[in-house]
Amino acid sequence: MQKVINEITHNESAARELKEIIQKCREHYTIPYDTMQTQSVKRGLRNADGTGVVAGVTKIALVHGYLLNEGELEPIDGKLYYRGHSVEDLVEAYVKEDRFGYEECSYILFFGDLPDKEQLQVFNTIINENRPLPPRFSEDVIMRSPVSDNIMNIISSSILSLYAYDDKPDDTSFENVMRQSIQIMARMPVIAAQAYSVVRHAHFNESLTLHYPQLGLSTAENFLRIVRPDSNYTDAEAKLLDLCLVLHAEHGGGNNSAFTCRVLSSSGTDTYSAISGAVNSLKGPLHGGANIKVEQMLDDIKLNVSDWTDEQEVYEYLIKILKGEASDHSGKIYGMGHAIYTKSDPRAVMLKKYASNLAKECGFDKEFRLIELVEKLSPKAFFDYKGNTKNICANVDLYSGMVYRMLGIPPELYTPLFAIARVAGWCAHRMEEITTGGRIIRPAYKTAIKPKIYVPLDQRNI
Repeated sequence: MQKVINEITHNESAARELKEIIQKCREHYTIPYDTMQTQSVKRGLRNADGTGVVAGVTKIALVHGYLLNEGELEPIDGKLYYRGHSVEDLVEAYVKEDRFGYEECSYILFFGDLPDKEQLQVFNTIINENRPLPPRFSEDVIMRSPVSDNIMNIISSSILSLYAYDDKPDDTSFENVMRQSIQIMARMPVIAAQAYSVVRHAHFNESLTLHYPQLGLSTAENFLRIVRPDSNYTDAEAKLLDLCLVLHAEHGGGNNSAFTCRVLSSSGTDTYSAISGAVNSLKGPLHGGANIKVEQMLDDIKLNVSDWTDEQEVYEYLIKILKGEASDHSGKIYGMGHAIYTKSDPRAVMLKKYASNLAKECGFDKEFRLIELVEKLSPKAFFDYKGNTKNICANVDLYSGMVYRMLGIPPELYTPLFAIARVAGWCAHRMEEITTGGRIIRPAYKTAIKPKIYVPLDQRNI
């Protein structure tokens, strides 16, 4: 605390007084848990059984992870649908037809239906036309703004800056928001990849090389082309990254970043502010930043477990993690458990299925088997240590970080890649909110204070 105080003031007397004030004021920010219960507060907008409070209705996606049977949660295999289409069916189709799928997923989310060949070709052409950033945007915004070492911050500020390059930034008509959404979706991978290059140059003294998007390439291909110094990538690498983008494109209106976008949109603000807010939400380690935590946890396990194939040794280390004695000492096994999915997360199932072969080819087979062991043993560790009988499954973060690592993508780009994918869902939720929401989102908060009498300054004795 003293270090923080010293950053606020160098005056010793003021520092001592401020420290005492801060220590005393903490109670003014603390709401007793029993007060929450007495007021029937839905903490985290969750019901007592873990289900989400219904805050709206959407036609964009369905996230299905359990059944309610006589008031009890009944675990089922998780399902994810984009506009009624199972994400498993979409992925299987793209793999079978050996083509990229993220652009079609974006079309489905934006326009509500599957495109025919001509419609998809037109949409791909439009995306390619809108992928280049505005003239001198890279030089004037990405390169010359104060360079944070967090790429998500640069993405957020860059999207806000696009407002100044738009002739109709505050026009919230459906057609104009659709235009803005397509442009933001097309430009996001370029912004993220160039921001990475700028960060590496500014903070790690690497040579600055800025590649630009190439016409005719998919989102996954363009990202790999721009982010890699030599612009080289294989078709298999690009298609595996495309799979990640498809699986992360949308996850219902209740996920934190989509809900943030809807809350901002309900106020009547512009598209750039709403999407920037969603990016800032996704940045949080409890949301989009979770896959980085998974990789850090796995690195800790690899460092401290001598035999990665020994189930007993891995199990005992997972117990240490739950006790807060290992990893980041948070007591959390990252990549396990989900707010909705119970028996399985379909995104994790699909990533596991299609990444296993590449893991062997890339020399990551041993690490991949370790992840499978964590997935297998974690439910038992939760039960043995916490007595937790709740179904716990692997979520998408358990495998996505490993996939990115196999592709040679550095950890600081994991969450930006999530944003590149999820922007299609955010834009769809914004369009739905401005079309049918109609009211500013304003939930109630119970007040836990009593009226106080104002005391004149010269009569106070604190």
